[in-house]
Amino acid sequence: MKGVIAFLLLMIPALAAPVADSFSNPAMEARARNLQRQFRCLVCPGESVDESGSPFSADVRRLIREQIAAGQSDRQIEDFLVARYGNVILMKPPVQPDTWLLWLAPFLALALGGGIAWAVVKKAAARRA
Repeated sequence: MKGVIAFLLLMIPALAAPVADSFSNPAMEARARNLQRQFRCLVCPGESVDESGSPFSADVRRLIREQIAAGQSDRQIEDFLVARYGNVILMKPPVQPDTWLLWLAPFLALALGGGIAWAVVKKAAARRA
């Protein structure tokens, strides 16, 4: 009897309506894929949730598809995910005071590298002279 009850309890999640991995409507599927490319996987550096195979990305893809099925707009879905995870989830975060370092970091690294290279070349030229 205990085995039957345990089996039935294990089957309860199977009764829940699964979220489809893809929409039968091509327009909805294209919209979902486009949205998935706009959000960053927080586990896999540099990958969108569309291309990542992490469980986190699978959850975000599921959330996006649930929101689309519920009739939410792209902006509402973005606002929902940003409210939940912050601007870091956006592949293209907005330029605002708390993201300036994120936007300026590549230029700062380039300037620092150029400065170091210039100093090394200048020092080598001074040694030759």
